[in-house]
Amino acid sequence: MSLDVHGARILFQFGPVMITETVVNTWIVMAVIVGLCLFLTSDLQVHCRSKRQIIAEFIVKKVNAMVGENMGEHFLEVGYAPLICSIMGLSALCSLSSMVGMYAPTSDLSTLLGWSLMVFVLITYNKFRAGGPLGYIKGYFEPIPVLLPFNIISEFATPLSMAFRHFGNIASGSVITGLIYAALAAASHALFSLIPGAVGQVLGQIPILQVGIPAIFSIYFDLFSSCLQAFIFCMLTMMYIGSAAEG
Repeated sequence: MSLDVHGARILFQFGPVMITETVVNTWIVMAVIVGLCLFLTSDLQVHCRSKRQIIAEFIVKKVNAMVGENMGEHFLEVGYAPLICSIMGLSALCSLSSMVGMYAPTSDLSTLLGWSLMVFVLITYNKFRAGGPLGYIKGYFEPIPVLLPFNIISEFATPLSMAFRHFGNIASGSVITGLIYAALAAASHALFSLIPGAVGQVLGQIPILQVGIPAIFSIYFDLFSSCLQAFIFCMLTMMYIGSAAEG
């Protein structure tokens, strides 16, 4: 297996088409999400009697409230809540997949650029919808025409900043975790090699310090940071699309 430009291993290749870990793991995460949705929404009843339905209703209510508060009731009515919930769930689970030994798709910049491009299209669509083609073009010359170059840069910098912010936080967490493992292995070797005789030689080859200690750092870098970055990405998505619709 070889590496592509983003660090994900190429698992299969059919001519110019490369199937990387990013693609495979993303589909695995999507399959898990579909399975969870089917599990939580099976046998729904008017009067809730199951814990599954309570969880499903709780998620729907929270996402609807978040979309309504940050984007407005119009976006809630036209169905943006499922989109925001899908992005948040996909982002969080893709990042958390590293905790089970998978290559996190969010560690691949192409994944985040694809999501950001989708958000950029929605932003542009809502700007056209709010002000029409002339209003959209006019926006580049506001508040004064001399700011046209800066407004163009700002327009295309929006999706790039979203992608690099998410990617940077997830990728840096993976790098730091790897450095911690390497440092603990070296420290374990240096410490236990001080024991004289064969016992020291054997224990010095076992990375004993790697047991337990990385889990403490994993709580932040893998669990908290993954959920936080998913939330931030969705909040930025709602803020940019909501602002675009205001004209």
